[in-house]
Amino acid sequence: MKDPKIYLGIDNCFASKRWTEPMEWANVIRNLGVYYVEASADTECDPLYMGKEYLDDWCVKVNKAREATGVMVKNFYSGHGTYATLGLAHTDKRVRERFLKEWLMPMAKTAKKAGAGLGFFCHAFSDSVLQNPKSYSEAYDNLIKDLAALAKFSEELGLQYIGVEQMYSPHQVPWTVSGARKMIKDIYAIGKAPCYITIDTGHQSGQYKFTRPTDLDLELMFREKINGNYITKWLGPESAYRLFDGYTKLGEKELKELNKEFDRYPYLFAEKEDSDTYRWLSELGDMSPIIHLQQTDGVSSSHWPFTPEYNKAGKIKGDEVLKAIFKAYSKECDEEMPVQCDEITLTIEMFTGTAQLNRDSLAKLRSTVEYWRNYIPTDGMRLSELIERL
Repeated sequence: MKDPKIYLGIDNCFASKRWTEPMEWANVIRNLGVYYVEASADTECDPLYMGKEYLDDWCVKVNKAREATGVMVKNFYSGHGTYATLGLAHTDKRVRERFLKEWLMPMAKTAKKAGAGLGFFCHAFSDSVLQNPKSYSEAYDNLIKDLAALAKFSEELGLQYIGVEQMYSPHQVPWTVSGARKMIKDIYAIGKAPCYITIDTGHQSGQYKFTRPTDLDLELMFREKINGNYITKWLGPESAYRLFDGYTKLGEKELKELNKEFDRYPYLFAEKEDSDTYRWLSELGDMSPIIHLQQTDGVSSSHWPFTPEYNKAGKIKGDEVLKAIFKAYSKECDEEMPVQCDEITLTIEMFTGTAQLNRDSLAKLRSTVEYWRNYIPTDGMRLSELIERL
């Protein structure tokens, strides 16, 4: 059984538009008691916005900040700028190529200069693609080929690792456990270069909305419809909604017709277990070199801090996170998957509201770091050591 090293890190997205120079955010982070940073593209290191010359100078500043503070960039990560578009799954091939060659590959080169890993999420399928199984299959295949090309490019660069973030709705893959496993395998099968995933502890808050309805669900929904209380629930493709809306009765024939339609769109449905953070961690934690930490009630991905107030309402517990990751490393390895990760950076990802006071933001971050230092007192400890302390 592999026994990975565990680090506590923090995404400097909280510093966006506040502490923007490397020396500034490095000092803030050191004072919080953290020495490993996930450098968000939004905090002034986006290759499309900033350009190569700036990024070269930025890397020099990062190295100087590291020498002065002991704070190092452990990983680079995409931000809201690339998240807001179809990106690498765009319907236009020119845009896909631009994202691959002018964003992801330059970002990989910058990560290499810093001795860091790379994580990202910058793709989405449009509704027109989702509504057509053939178009979806083609779009998925294109995405896999591009990610495989990036994985090979990054491996040849000597990058530590790359990983794509897991999400929680059908248009942003991977969003189910089985889909994430398949995606990792599909990418690895092309060139034997690994592309891992990033599990986020709050990204299990949407899957429950997209579970496939049972016949009983459909019967109850139809009853509400004829009573004039029609509440829209997930039926997957628009074609299924059109069928349902046209029914004047719901018998065996209609149920069979709906289920046949559901069968054509398996990629639009999740299992209830996909909304379980600990299931993700216990099944794929060994494939996640970066794990984003946010407190959540399981209903929304609000990036709560780990303060006593939020911990009382939240579902994420430090000991349970470590136990679940340990289970992932305890299971039998799958030869179709890449090798298990040698290290994992548990990375605090807390956004700062536009009108939030800096002191309030830092107080919540400080409390969050204190919480996680109960479970990762020293960076680089082996997972087995951390488990023994529980």
